[in-house]
Amino acid sequence: MGEFKVHRVRFFNYVPSGIRCVAYNNQSNRLAVSRTDGTVEIYNLSANYFQEKFFPGHESRATEALCWAKGQRLFSAGLNGEIIEYDLQALNIKYAVDAFGGPIWSMAISPHGSQLLVGCEDGSVKLFQITLDKIQFERNFDRQKSRILSLSWHPSGTHVAAGSIDYISVFDVKSGSAVHKMLVDRQYMSVSKRKCIIWGVAFLSDGTVISVDSAGKVQFWDSATGTLVKNHLIASADVQSIAVSDQEDSFVVGTAEGTVFHFQLVSVTSNSSEKQWVRTKPFQHHTHDVRAVAHSPTALISGGTDTHLVIRPLMEKVEVKNYDAALRKITFPHRRLISCSKKRQLLLFQFAHHLELWRLGSTVATGKPWKFLVPGKNGDTLPLSKDADHLLHLKTKGPENIICSCISPCGSWIAYSTTSRFFLYRLNYEHDNISLQRVSKMPAFLRSALQILFSEDSTKLFVASNQGSLHVIRLLEGSFKHLHTFQPQSGTVESMCLLAVSPDGNWLAASGTSAGVHVYNIKHLKLHCTVPSYNFPVTALAIAPNTNNLVIAHSDQQVFEYSIPDKQYTEWSRTIQKQGFHYLWLQRDTPITHISFHPKRPMHILLHDAYMFCIIDKSLPLPNDKTLLYNPLPPTNESDVIRRRTAHAFKISKIYKPLLFMDLLDERTLVAVERPLDDIIAQLPPPIKKKKFGT
Repeated sequence: MGEFKVHRVRFFNYVPSGIRCVAYNNQSNRLAVSRTDGTVEIYNLSANYFQEKFFPGHESRATEALCWAKGQRLFSAGLNGEIIEYDLQALNIKYAVDAFGGPIWSMAISPHGSQLLVGCEDGSVKLFQITLDKIQFERNFDRQKSRILSLSWHPSGTHVAAGSIDYISVFDVKSGSAVHKMLVDRQYMSVSKRKCIIWGVAFLSDGTVISVDSAGKVQFWDSATGTLVKNHLIASADVQSIAVSDQEDSFVVGTAEGTVFHFQLVSVTSNSSEKQWVRTKPFQHHTHDVRAVAHSPTALISGGTDTHLVIRPLMEKVEVKNYDAALRKITFPHRRLISCSKKRQLLLFQFAHHLELWRLGSTVATGKPWKFLVPGKNGDTLPLSKDADHLLHLKTKGPENIICSCISPCGSWIAYSTTSRFFLYRLNYEHDNISLQRVSKMPAFLRSALQILFSEDSTKLFVASNQGSLHVIRLLEGSFKHLHTFQPQSGTVESMCLLAVSPDGNWLAASGTSAGVHVYNIKHLKLHCTVPSYNFPVTALAIAPNTNNLVIAHSDQQVFEYSIPDKQYTEWSRTIQKQGFHYLWLQRDTPITHISFHPKRPMHILLHDAYMFCIIDKSLPLPNDKTLLYNPLPPTNESDVIRRRTAHAFKISKIYKPLLFMDLLDERTLVAVERPLDDIIAQLPPPIKKKKFGT
């Protein structure tokens, strides 16, 4: 079990898109994140910060604003001038409405969640009524001279603050007229700038308006008199974002220098009832602009150009020993972007607008293999006799991002989907040449697929649509035949996001956006069973050979094993649930994204997240909390009896990270795809240069 030859792959040149907006929903404890390529992601903060849903991007959809409305409804607006509502069940765009004001720079939902405001390029502020199934234009506010870059409602819903260029306007919602216009000082570090851009505003219950601007200032205004109350110069560059807590006792701002500042409302003296705003904590977790911030009850959330989503816990608000107290940096999507053809040793890499097919390199040299069971023994690095080959660069047509993709185990088929089209290609190999043949006339019901999977023998294709249905396709020589469609359960339109097929091709498991897992009998084309529901979403699943046991990983780091033939949890799974996982295993903050099995060792389960690779040996005892989890073996000079007595089921390696994909090519060969963070940072635009002491 412990010795492998490892293909260490670092040529997946993946760079996540930068974060443009974040919006926190206090009712559902979910976070919506929009990126610069138009992708929108939904994170469930109650489920270990798992990215449970995503909406693919679009070249024409540059999102500038994102917000939640009453009833868990999500809206976005951007530079194409459209307001979009998302269908959180079917995972597609419900509708798009043109605001007819040019590019939209800002948006805000009323405190009661029934009205929506957008700020446009032409200086207009437009009010929309949120109806049961759509939004309806109500009226325009007084037009301003320049674009409206930020908006904020007063908690009473009677007034609105709007940030523009050089001034802040306060509107009366009932009349739509501007009641105050507050001019912002252009002075910056004793130098007068041409323009001062108001990047963000926040309207507090006491009538205070807080603004952040391009001059590096955080300013406090009295909306009743239109006068400046207090000024904080906090940066030598733009302050680009602001978010206030629900209790209005703290707020957070993000700067173009990558710094996040926390302000708190504190008493002037220990016995005084008078309070003032004080800058209490600066955080430097970003290298580039912090374009968006959010304030949850227990954490400060920030994101920007460096692609990281950072969750910084407020230690006074959380239990110290809870995993919520850990600083989190989420960089990579919680879904697979890589698929593998084991037979031909090919890797298919998915990017936003193209696919890359690579053949792994090979070597004739021999050396010491990587010993998985002995910490620190990494084995020899062998020279390649043949380098990895870039076989194919397959570019999509149109502005839509790729949702999902897959290569067949035999390497002869490639399938991928966008929002409006489904593509299937047949690959032919002749010596070192490769030819591509597109399968035409794909049916319309395959479009907008959320997951694609080939059977182990590459004769069937399984497609999960965003309407909750599962399509079974038989692959013929250069063509296809539709065999069956599994319809969603009555009364549900749950999108299936994860698929797993048994090696014998008889069983198909599908997991939806909630915690449910359905198992289908492919031979008889019917639903076989439904795995008992669990409170946390599924992050990965796979079906073991021979036994047809379904292994399921959840976002709270629990792992279950379910016998498909017996329709019940296995004895091993019941044992591990009774004893419980090691506390260090449960405290991991990245989800398991892939599960596989050793072809010759049925007791072994292989799985990985972004920072560890693990082999679970079900024949060994489970570790308890007093056992060392990450270094389970005693020194090599100990006797075999002692070594066996202290060994446990979990064998974990942290050599490869960040780990985007790892799988067995054969019983003694692994492939590991890494994406070092330094390589990503090197491809980003240069950050603002800050003078350091002594330079």
